[in-house]
Amino acid sequence: QVQLVESGGGSVQAGGSLRLSCAASGRTFNTYAMGWFRQAPGKEREFVAAIIWSAGRAYSAEPVKGRFTISRDNAKNTVYLRMNSPKPEDTALYYCAARMRGTMGVVMSGSSYDYWGQGTQVTVSS
Repeated sequence: QVQLVESGGGSVQAGGSLRLSCAASGRTFNTYAMGWFRQAPGKEREFVAAIIWSAGRAYSAEPVKGRFTISRDNAKNTVYLRMNSPKPEDTALYYCAARMRGTMGVVMSGSSYDYWGQGTQVTVSS
């Protein structure tokens, strides 16, 4: 089992910055990738960014490319999402997810992840 705890959410003005954190605990040695997803009211959950844990290779969704950056700290078992120049349309509940080795599928798909955090709310005002 892996436990994920997100933090860092809150209210921010458009054009500002915010950093989300997700601390993983438990059987983290088998982690293949970690990702961030978000869900706005009335909308489906969508992929934001992912990072391959060992290689550090990162992927971002088109709406956030150039503004959001995913990174990880292996020693702390923590993944971050730096949100620069957020827009009101980035307002959502942001979830952290972990995918273990052996799980199939593309890292941009939520169905490819084994564990999820409870989410942290991000509200961007104009």
